[in-house]
Amino acid sequence: MPDDLNKQQPVILLVEDNPADVRLACEVLEEAGFAGPLLIARDGEQALKMVAGTDEYTHSPRPDLILLDLNLPRRSGLEVLTQIKQDPALRRIPVLVLTTSRAASDVDSCYDAYANAFLTKPVDISQFSSLAKLIREFWLDSVQLSGRPGGH
Repeated sequence: MPDDLNKQQPVILLVEDNPADVRLACEVLEEAGFAGPLLIARDGEQALKMVAGTDEYTHSPRPDLILLDLNLPRRSGLEVLTQIKQDPALRRIPVLVLTTSRAASDVDSCYDAYANAFLTKPVDISQFSSLAKLIREFWLDSVQLSGRPGGH
């Protein structure tokens, strides 16, 4: 049996509160070839529970890659990022900040909190599709993710 059939698909967590952005992201991620499970958190609190596997998420898979908006209810994206990167059990999960912000202070704050990338959300669907393909090609096809032996 080929190795590819034995590999589990990476689990992606999208942290986004805007329903229209969630629909768009799901569409472009699927179009870009993301084949694994896509979990959705609608606020910062829910995201932290999902990542840590607490409360009602004890049986949810731990994400292999997180796409994180900054402007979230209940806890900001920066708070979520900081908490993930300060937790020894979670800090190796790549967190890509995907936001509409272009503010230098947001970029600096996210990298200071150990974001793996800061990406400005494209407003054009074709640009968003191109970005999703780049994310898949780099983070899922090329990079060896922590906790995924023998595969991406």
